[in-house]
Amino acid sequence: MSTEIKVPALGESISEATLGQWLKQPGEAVAADEPIASLETDKVAIEVTAPVAGVMGAHGVKEGDTVSVGAVIGSIGEGSGTPAASKPESAASAPAIVAPAPAPAGDTPGDLTLSPAVRRLVLELGIDPSKIRGTGKDGRLTKEDVLEAAKQGGTAPASAVEAPIAVASAPSGRGEERVRMTRLRQTVARRLKEAQNTAAMLTTFNDVDMTEVMAARAKYKDLFEKKHGVRLGFIGFFTKAVCMALKDVPAVNAMIEGDEIVYRNYADISVAVSAPNGLVVPVLRDAQARSVAEIERGIGEFGKRAKDGTLTIEDMTGGTFTISNGGVFGSLLSTPIINPPQSAVLGLHRIEDRPVVRDGQIVIRPMMYLALSYDHRLIDGREAVTFLVAVKNAIEDPTRLLIDL
Repeated sequence: MSTEIKVPALGESISEATLGQWLKQPGEAVAADEPIASLETDKVAIEVTAPVAGVMGAHGVKEGDTVSVGAVIGSIGEGSGTPAASKPESAASAPAIVAPAPAPAGDTPGDLTLSPAVRRLVLELGIDPSKIRGTGKDGRLTKEDVLEAAKQGGTAPASAVEAPIAVASAPSGRGEERVRMTRLRQTVARRLKEAQNTAAMLTTFNDVDMTEVMAARAKYKDLFEKKHGVRLGFIGFFTKAVCMALKDVPAVNAMIEGDEIVYRNYADISVAVSAPNGLVVPVLRDAQARSVAEIERGIGEFGKRAKDGTLTIEDMTGGTFTISNGGVFGSLLSTPIINPPQSAVLGLHRIEDRPVVRDGQIVIRPMMYLALSYDHRLIDGREAVTFLVAVKNAIEDPTRLLIDL
């Protein structure tokens, strides 16, 4: 008797996903609630867990296939199966990293086919994939194969890693690689283009002197971390400043719905964080009611979960305003694109010492450019500039954050 594996509910308004990777192969032992496959939705990656313990049956769909909610993608049979870590007898008696057999004429390491997840892991760990015995279907490498190889010291110089990953190239060294866009990347591309086509987008800029915030951070960062268990960064200051500015200029926190404008008296701030598959934007709920410590703790947790791939649909849903910090990647200036149905996004950039005039004297100050992109259908230029100046004033004089000024 076997138990069907079905695609779980994926969240509101999401009816299908792409099967990203099978984590269990036919014949392997499976424990109840153990992850057996990963799904890529429009927003996040979701793990499919085993409904019962038993033996993994045949895969009903291939990696890369589109599946609908409730669809049967495989089955789990009764029995104990083979432990996932076990290898055939010939492989068990030898290290996971083996010397590659002589390649047939015309066959090169570049012919290796790696999934995006395995390719990323190989690059991160610096391992030569041609020297790892694959245990996946048709001898393909799995993430477990790469991790096992890393444990046994299977590292290789960067130059040795780059060649196997590239697609087989011509003698001149020129090559191409064709990789299917993930569902998340397709959705991001579509939504960004929709935003450009729908909203009357405009960007206004200002710069902010980071001297006082940097001094406050330097003075209190050790005490802050000791008391709250989280590092004091700049994003907490900016989030508090944004919440104050949104209260003063409510149109920036509003959205257009049909022929109506919806104003909110709360601030659910979407904060862009880096994930293995690109930037994701989880939502910090009721940021206006949080302390700087609570904001830093919440964003830090989002960052960790983004790297672990454990963000949920609920984490990504909603949001009334977005903060995007391109400065962590070295960006000097940009024009961010709004995230519909939101009406505005604040772009932060790198801090750079620049000459400025203070009291008639040229001095060097740590300066940052701010960019506010907004939907001009809803937000007038005066409101956009007023909002941006309010953020600037709060950052240049952090005492304003304490007295709500």
